[in-house]
Amino acid sequence: MRFGQSRYSKKLRDETGVSPFHAEVQAQKRTPNAFLTEIGRVVPPPPIAERLHVDPDSESVVRRENWYFADSEPMQIGVTYIPWEIAKDSVLADSDDLGPGDLYARFEDKGHLITYTREEVTARMATLKEARGLMLPDGVPVLVVLHTGLDQDLHPFEVTEFTMRADYMGLDYTMRVDD
Repeated sequence: MRFGQSRYSKKLRDETGVSPFHAEVQAQKRTPNAFLTEIGRVVPPPPIAERLHVDPDSESVVRRENWYFADSEPMQIGVTYIPWEIAKDSVLADSDDLGPGDLYARFEDKGHLITYTREEVTARMATLKEARGLMLPDGVPVLVVLHTGLDQDLHPFEVTEFTMRADYMGLDYTMRVDD
């Protein structure tokens, strides 16, 4: 279960010292694991370039692909895109070991405190690679959460596309309703 509004909070990170996924899995009394499978500077897909306000025709982002597990069972894939201007000269650009607090603590070190998020949620059938990697039973779709992190100045500083097993995931959002 994704924690929704508190998922990216500094309070949760300070209390647990781990990533949002690790905190969520530990709350279920399961053992989390995440593996960085790819990292590199790339030309972003057009929708990512648009969200991050980066050049769509050059290697303007770092792409980090992680696979996430609970009790050794595959749960989701997360592909994170970070503007090169933010990632350069940091572990965000080239390391699996991000240190205490994980990804969002490193963004904070670079001056980007996650203050707002936008999450676009869709469902679809898995690709062959996703179905095999996530060990999906026949007919089980995936949820795709396109997450954009915005900092204290409302600037987008990361986009992550999460591809999740729909049979194991729940999304719990609490949102303020404007007047």
